[in-house]
Amino acid sequence: MNNKSDSDTTSAGKVETQYIKFEEGILLDCGKTLAPITVAYETYGNLNPEKDNAILVLHALSGDAHAAGYHENTDKTGWWDIMIGPGKGIDTNQYFVICSNIIGGCKGTTGPSSTNPETGKPYGLSFPSITIKDMVRVQKMLIDYLGIPGLLNVIGGSMGGMQALQWAVSYPKNVFSCCAIASTTKLSPQSIAFDQIGRLAILQDPNFNNGDYYEKQIPAKGLALARMIGHITYLSDESMHTKFGRAVKEGDTNKPFEPEFEVETYLHYQGDEFIKRFDANSYLYITKAMDYFDLSEGKKNLRETFKNAESQFLIISFTSDWLFPVYQSKEILSALKSNLSDVTYCEIKSSYGHDAFLFEIDELTRMVSNFLIRVKNNIKKKNSNKTD
Repeated sequence: MNNKSDSDTTSAGKVETQYIKFEEGILLDCGKTLAPITVAYETYGNLNPEKDNAILVLHALSGDAHAAGYHENTDKTGWWDIMIGPGKGIDTNQYFVICSNIIGGCKGTTGPSSTNPETGKPYGLSFPSITIKDMVRVQKMLIDYLGIPGLLNVIGGSMGGMQALQWAVSYPKNVFSCCAIASTTKLSPQSIAFDQIGRLAILQDPNFNNGDYYEKQIPAKGLALARMIGHITYLSDESMHTKFGRAVKEGDTNKPFEPEFEVETYLHYQGDEFIKRFDANSYLYITKAMDYFDLSEGKKNLRETFKNAESQFLIISFTSDWLFPVYQSKEILSALKSNLSDVTYCEIKSSYGHDAFLFEIDELTRMVSNFLIRVKNNIKKKNSNKTD
């Protein structure tokens, strides 16, 4: 997150997280019904009278509904404030932007830390298994509640990109365009392996207590270690060399295995900060949902997966991303091209690794803003042809 400036005219300004409760809930992919479901969301900009300027921003693993602007009594802006606001890549002077916390999360939307209405206690590990498709189903409920018939665009990076692709496949008539950044149609075995190590760190924490740690000692060490492991995968060798090198801080000679290298202290800091804002059970469920994700649902040909998609697509990858490597984005590109879909692909040279979608703001702003302009123009042409 960034600190806001009182003179920053590009900020989405002060925003509030809103909540909607869906009493009916949904039938999940696992076969269980989850009800009721509360969804936390934020909006930026204004919905136009035609209701055709809505953009749904989809967050990654550790994100939440607070994507832009700032809350009262805090000077920290949302996780993608550099992209969302007046005159920015996603211009709130033109677009009505929505971001919601995913199901299974821990920042206002129903998840493992929510109260189970049957027991009056937090769900913990009794929370049902969830998938990326389940997350998208709940988002569709929110969009319907807001009275939006079709989304101009769905956009997200990493796991957010997975959701964006799922939207394009699950609701082809409701999505005009889709932007998947540093994403994939399924995780590689290497990514699944890293997720498993992170989950084991939590599961083997003495305070985990089979997921029943609420109002007790939380599994802080395990969750911090999971975050440290995950954070390594978000960086690149080059970015770590640039940021830290082999710099060493003065250590305590009586504690030879305390963190000494700057990269070590950085990872410890990331872990310590993470446990202040995230729930260990949510980490387990969300990473497992990512592991399960396979947009093709077992089909051998990815082309078949996209055959009914009607969106215009923007696919963006980063050269140094070894977690969701370039070849995965090119697989999406190839499948879309084989269907003669309207697709734009951009491979951005970057040293930031997987986290580049949070930092390569100039290039992303140019690509996304121009793409959105083209989408709007194509819609106008299509509507004009219908009139003629």
